[in-house]
Amino acid sequence: MIYLDLFIGFLKVGLFAFGGAYGAIPLIRDVVLSYGWLTDDALTYMIAVSESTPGPIMVNLATYVGSSQAGFLGAVLATTAVVLPSFVIIIIVMSLLKTALKNKYVQAILRGLKPCIIGIILATGVFMISSNIFPVLKGNHAIFNVKAALMSAVLAGAMYVYKKAAKKKMSSIMLIVVSAFVGMIIFAI
Repeated sequence: MIYLDLFIGFLKVGLFAFGGAYGAIPLIRDVVLSYGWLTDDALTYMIAVSESTPGPIMVNLATYVGSSQAGFLGAVLATTAVVLPSFVIIIIVMSLLKTALKNKYVQAILRGLKPCIIGIILATGVFMISSNIFPVLKGNHAIFNVKAALMSAVLAGAMYVYKKAAKKKMSSIMLIVVSAFVGMIIFAI
């Protein structure tokens, strides 16, 4: 019966989780706690571990919970259940989108969305940088985080220098490695 419970529980998560992994955490918490698979403390710990490991949080949590409750087969069932709705939706959308992408109106809509998405990503980046540089408001004054500002400046400078020297953009992986190295230096001081 645990196999069916795992499948149904994580199928619910896969079907009704919208807004990405962080939006799905309350739903995962409800399912996991209602079945009694983990305690609230253990789930919080697993969310932290899932965030630090490669892969989507929902998939990592489903795999862990399935494995802890019913071994390898439980992990496979829980993981399959959580990704199945997305997989089916993507297959349906791709079959419909295949012909729709040739439509000139759909192409115009997609070209119009591109600048909007760029703006959203840019606004998110600016918000993340500014909220790290000015993390706490005291009264009407923001406290300036010198280390976060220095880190942002060093990374922006590294990206600029790399682009000028290599004549191409720095890869995301290289930026993550440089960020980790610079972060260890700056925040260790």
